[in-house]
Amino acid sequence: MSSAAPDPAPNLARLRGFIVRMADLVAHHRQERDILAGGSDLLADLVRHDDWLPERYARPHPDRYQQYLLHCDSRERFCVVSFVWGPGQATPVHDHRVWGLVGVLRGAEEAQGFARGPDGLIPVGPPQILGPGEVDAVSPRIGDIHRVANAVPDGTSISIHVYGANIGAVARSVLDDSGAAHPFISGYADCPLPNLWQPV
Repeated sequence: MSSAAPDPAPNLARLRGFIVRMADLVAHHRQERDILAGGSDLLADLVRHDDWLPERYARPHPDRYQQYLLHCDSRERFCVVSFVWGPGQATPVHDHRVWGLVGVLRGAEEAQGFARGPDGLIPVGPPQILGPGEVDAVSPRIGDIHRVANAVPDGTSISIHVYGANIGAVARSVLDDSGAAHPFISGYADCPLPNLWQPV
């Protein structure tokens, strides 16, 4: 009786190459629009391939989405994070305070943008559904407030996020229906190496 072949080792060279190219991008460009344009292309190329994410960073949690740190630049110019969504899981409405890129690796993700109005939060356009290989951007300049959910009702979705800071240490806000801000710092679900930039 033959046993099933083991899963192949993750192609970490693909992730490493992405990180090196992102570091070059942020080192040579100061304008956010240039970083978002170039970074979108780099991230789209990364998430078009599903052979590089280690299994430990793809594990869902039964109760809440998971935010796993994959890399943080030594100067905190950017970080790379995997978000893992179980069925029915979603964020509250929140902001970022920095630029960000979101690329879907597996499944699908639904994002609803919001803006503050005189009487509370106002949806901005219809919800956007991103599938594998697709990339979206956020920032205070182009729209920074949204709610994100797993768009696959009975499965796991995984998206790869790149932020212009160490997002797990950034002071941000969850917003209620009135638009009132409630401060939070997200941290990370799993840090196999010490996060030297975590607030003390």
